Amino acid sequence: MIRGIRGATTVKQNTEEEITLETRKVVRSMVEANSVKPEDVSHIFFSTTSDLNASFPAKAIREIKGWTFVPVMCMQEIDVPNSLNMCIRVMMVINTTEQQKEIEHIFHNEAVKLRPDLIEE
Repeated sequence: MIRGIRGATTVKQNTEEEITLETRKVVRSMVEANSVKPEDVSHIFFSTTSDLNASFPAKAIREIKGWTFVPVMCMQEIDVPNSLNMCIRVMMVINTTEQQKEIEHIFHNEAVKLRPDLIEE
């Protein structure tokens, strides 16, 4: 079965270092929480808000050992007025036997505001 795992995080500055660091953190959390192996990943889409352009979030994944061949793509998020700024969103598509309600979606930093209904206390 193919399932999607949602993830998102925010950064405080539009720098390559911070984009890379926070992207790795959120993706690693998604992987750990859902026991994902690179060979189970179909692809990953990243989107960033228009205020982030110092680096591609996908670059952070390509540099992780074992993740070189996972297809990744970046795009810009729709610029909706009053939406969360400095935000990186992730959609990881995986092959899994887990049911949809068993997938753990991960939100870090200010991105916890995006889907409070999916945050476990």
